[in-house]
Amino acid sequence: MVKHQPLQVYERQLCLSCITGIYGCRWKRYQRSHDDTTKWERLWSLVLLFTFCLLLVWFYFWLEAHNDYNEFNWFLYTRSGEWSDGTVSILTTTAAGFTYIAFLMVLELCHIALGQQLNLHWLHKIGVTVALLTTIVGVISVNETWRQEWDVIPISLQATGPFLHIGALAAVTSLSWIVAGQVTRAEKAMFQVVVILLYFSVLLGLYMVPLYITSPCIMDPSTLKQRPNVIGHKGAPMLAPENTLWSFQRALQMNVTGLEADVAISADGVPFLMHDHTLQRTTDVEKVFPDRQMDEASHFNWTDLQQLNTGQWFLKDDPFWTVHTLSIHEKDLIANQSVCSLKQLLKLASYHNSTVLFRLRRPPPVHPCYHSWINDTLQAVQRSGLPQSLVMWTPNEHRDDVRKLAPSLMQTSVDKQNPQSLHQSGISILLLRYNQASTQEISNINLTLYTINEPWLFSVLWCSGVSSVSSEAPHILNKVPYPIWIMRPDEYCLMWVSADLISFAVVIGIFIFQKYRMSGINSYNPEQIMLSATVRRSSRDLSVMKEKLIFSASMSFFPQYASL
Repeated sequence: MVKHQPLQVYERQLCLSCITGIYGCRWKRYQRSHDDTTKWERLWSLVLLFTFCLLLVWFYFWLEAHNDYNEFNWFLYTRSGEWSDGTVSILTTTAAGFTYIAFLMVLELCHIALGQQLNLHWLHKIGVTVALLTTIVGVISVNETWRQEWDVIPISLQATGPFLHIGALAAVTSLSWIVAGQVTRAEKAMFQVVVILLYFSVLLGLYMVPLYITSPCIMDPSTLKQRPNVIGHKGAPMLAPENTLWSFQRALQMNVTGLEADVAISADGVPFLMHDHTLQRTTDVEKVFPDRQMDEASHFNWTDLQQLNTGQWFLKDDPFWTVHTLSIHEKDLIANQSVCSLKQLLKLASYHNSTVLFRLRRPPPVHPCYHSWINDTLQAVQRSGLPQSLVMWTPNEHRDDVRKLAPSLMQTSVDKQNPQSLHQSGISILLLRYNQASTQEISNINLTLYTINEPWLFSVLWCSGVSSVSSEAPHILNKVPYPIWIMRPDEYCLMWVSADLISFAVVIGIFIFQKYRMSGINSYNPEQIMLSATVRRSSRDLSVMKEKLIFSASMSFFPQYASL
């Protein structure tokens, strides 16, 4: 008599227990199931997938929007009246949410690969719902308050597109292991056909994506134009208080070719540098003039303005998280900064033979200089000693009169116009936000684009042929002597085709291997699987026999499928 031993000597499967336990709180063996996933759980799988995709785009958006974090914080300041770095909380929650959802996605894929039934725990369902709703609210909020920033996604893809394509191709190729496993295990021919068609449609789409990827950095390096001139926007505001004399000196130390400032007119007709309409954020007006802290900055006369400190706020608020990098001597210089006049800026630029670009803000109608603001500013320029050919004049008001009085000024417009209109108006330069200019306009018009702080954006614009950029981070751009990457079209084509061929070969190889691995199931019957445990077999044979036992048990409960 042959003595039989039961096959199910249950081994401890720690990895499987962790996967099913974390995902659906199914820690025990008897709680797991190979049954088909219910329709309700399939719906939650789609919700999880959608949340993952949405968070992926949202996370990518905020990573690429790093160039404009200061602009975002300014939007918050204009609404709340208090300066704070609102991007910290957004990035923290976005990173945490994306990590959590990505982890659940990995667990779901593991369930599919192992043939386990999907059963997302209700706590995770709440977490997915919260992540989805908060992301949707965030997208709506950005769309309402900062809509122009969405343009950073297509622009950043010009720098990251070729590499994101390789990453996406690698991810989809790796999924072929799970897809092939599902196809080989499935007994319904229709299911196999649908899965194969869907997967290879996605794969084929990825293979063709490079046909639609355009980047100015895919070019012949010999046609690369000279490095764009860098203009220090408010000086070097990441290293020193904005629009102060020390900030402009720091910018000149970073080899900028120009300086940009915001100019207002004091009550006694002195042009001075100030970005905000009030003095509350960047001065100690609350301490010196507590009753006038909310007054318009241009309502102060020059004598009052000189009493204000414009550096202590920078050391206190640390708006760019850079104070810890400063030396004691630099902190002492910053602590003693005062309001800078346009005359002081022009003299500094004259000493260094640097270009000056300033945006002039007209004072309120009740201001004593409401009608003379153009003449007051023009006189300051003419008396500074700086050659007019180094001054970029932006106000549109009375431009014809200004051109007659100072014909050598570089007439600059902050409003987008076509080349014909610019020629008729006598304007030689356009000052635009970087998302307002196309590649064709960059090559045909003398453009200065703002605000460029990230090396990837600077590199894309350099490859596009832009002549100059305005930056709040000249110390960062100073470390970019060459575009981050340039690739010849033939080199990119070779990389693209090679990646596609390798991916296709790997996918076909995985499908063949999975078919071979599962083909051994047909060579065993349930009686063989119940043989004495003393018979030794390889680990592959044992795993195949166990899978056969599962399939055989399924056929006994569903005899109608046995004939298929």
